[in-house]
Amino acid sequence: MDLRDKIRNIQDFPQEGVLFRDITTLLKDAEGMKEAIDQMTAKLEGVDFDLVLGPESRGFIFGMPVAYNMSKGFVPVRKAGKLPAEVVSKEYALEYGTATIEMHKDAIQPGMKVVIVDDLMATGGTAKAIVEMVEEMGGEVAALLFLIELDFLEGRKVLPGYKIDSVIHY
Repeated sequence: MDLRDKIRNIQDFPQEGVLFRDITTLLKDAEGMKEAIDQMTAKLEGVDFDLVLGPESRGFIFGMPVAYNMSKGFVPVRKAGKLPAEVVSKEYALEYGTATIEMHKDAIQPGMKVVIVDDLMATGGTAKAIVEMVEEMGGEVAALLFLIELDFLEGRKVLPGYKIDSVIHY
């Protein structure tokens, strides 16, 4: 199954000149969603890790079933102010400003290996911020996994030396 056929393209969203890859059409297609999760899970075969981390919000959508399939725990990485216990934070650059993400301070213990799962790798800013948080907490990033990678934005360049895999490349 070519998962690209399940993804809707929307021109000029969220701003003029941008071609938005809308995964809601994939998510509502039971076979397509299952195939996407199965392909993502397969890319982690043989990777040694303890936890899956997923950034808000689409990282939750893909990270949870991947964690379940691999019998691993899941850690949500949230926007600032959304987690109830003590957190670690990281500010990072967006195309039009900055954002802050947070994780519970006790989510990762020193020496733990994690896989970061998200729907999309564009410029790599969010992924890099999560990698930095993990490493500041004493953890190790075993791999980064994305449903979609926008190759022309060269997000991999900000993450040299890390194992990065994607199911769909544009």
